[in-house]
Amino acid sequence: MANSPHGGVLKDLYIRDEALQGSLQAEAETLPHVVLTSRQLCDLELILNGGFSPLEGFLTQEEYTSVLHTNRLPNGALWTMPIYLDISSSVLTQLNVSVGSRLALRDPRDDQPLAILTVSSLYQADRSQEATLVYGADDEAHPAVHYLRHNTQDTYVGGPLQAVNAPQHYDYVAIRRSPAEVRALFRKLNWTRVVAFQTRNPMHRAHRELTVRAARMRHANVLIQPVVGLTKPGDIDHFTRVRVYQAIMAKYPNGMAQLSLLPLAMRMGGPREAVWHAIIRKNFGATHFIVGRDHAGPGPNSQGQDFYGPYEAQELVLKYRDELDIEVVPFQMLTYLPDTDEYQPINEVAE
Repeated sequence: MANSPHGGVLKDLYIRDEALQGSLQAEAETLPHVVLTSRQLCDLELILNGGFSPLEGFLTQEEYTSVLHTNRLPNGALWTMPIYLDISSSVLTQLNVSVGSRLALRDPRDDQPLAILTVSSLYQADRSQEATLVYGADDEAHPAVHYLRHNTQDTYVGGPLQAVNAPQHYDYVAIRRSPAEVRALFRKLNWTRVVAFQTRNPMHRAHRELTVRAARMRHANVLIQPVVGLTKPGDIDHFTRVRVYQAIMAKYPNGMAQLSLLPLAMRMGGPREAVWHAIIRKNFGATHFIVGRDHAGPGPNSQGQDFYGPYEAQELVLKYRDELDIEVVPFQMLTYLPDTDEYQPINEVAE
């Protein structure tokens, strides 16, 4: 597995399984297969390329239960989001899948085999418990709880993966980089301190000010890494957003920032999601990660209150700061001061 001065051990399954690619491709054509959903496709891509290190497959029942209750894998490694492959029991019966079976996972867009899963665990989840423990409430006003209730199949399949092919993307190919490619870019540019910024919305000037300020305070460069997988229903499409990001990159000081896209399926899980985002950015080789106000918050619940407090995400990330191996940069909301034409953190502005 690839190592870097920062970023820790990268579980890049493409590199690990490269020598077997021909035989895995041939085997995948003979196996029972499932076609992935859009969310499963995002999860799979980030397991295979190491973005979800230390995961090397979909969570087994033991791993899933451990993550739900302790924010950790059974071996003690910090991991906050349950990443499972959900398949309906009728499909599993039809395919005659049991523990020990090998299953080809295919791309929903072109039917390419992407990976082979060795089934080591088949289990039914308590959805109400999952919603409450991961998202804080079993409330369908939360997009991930709504997805869990209406889009998730009844059986979770866990087990290790082998990489067959990388999913093909035809848009913005030059700025879709794997963790290994992003780390290589940092080495090429001689960037040793990198502040990562997560966004799922079009960026505006306050975001630019916030990221430049974070970089200057830490003598670092900036990785703008927007999510182009699944975000919140109603969000602006990623084509429009990426054009915004490309336009704003020209407004950064020369050589300060790089843009790279992340095929992540967000859950809008607030505090747990913020820790997850920090782990992912560490895997991409960043040394610092900006956690803003209400990071990955889904908005109001069915009572009209926000699901999470404005700084709850920052608090949880700071709780794990010592083992995250990435420095958290907590940010207050920035406010514009028209008299001086500048932005300041709201807590530094006189009443």
